[in-house]
Amino acid sequence: MKFELKTENENYSKSFSQFFGIVFFLTLIIILCDVALKLGIISRNHKIEYNCRLLSVEKSKPHFKKLSRLSNLKSKQQIWEFCREVIK
Repeated sequence: MKFELKTENENYSKSFSQFFGIVFFLTLIIILCDVALKLGIISRNHKIEYNCRLLSVEKSKPHFKKLSRLSNLKSKQQIWEFCREVIK
């Protein structure tokens, strides 16, 4: 008959590796969320600049509507002033 004695060192090493694995994945998720938010901001700024350039060439109602939604400005005069600052 053979007896085996398990030491607690194995349990500690497993718990440490699980802890570091969880910390690694949480850190990775936080970094990816931050990158996604920053890419969203960059995309929104690009859309605003693109629509302002289109508006400067072709003054149509759809361009005003898109810019109104993106910039939360309601009047055409405010949108014009905003676009002048963006295009500079």
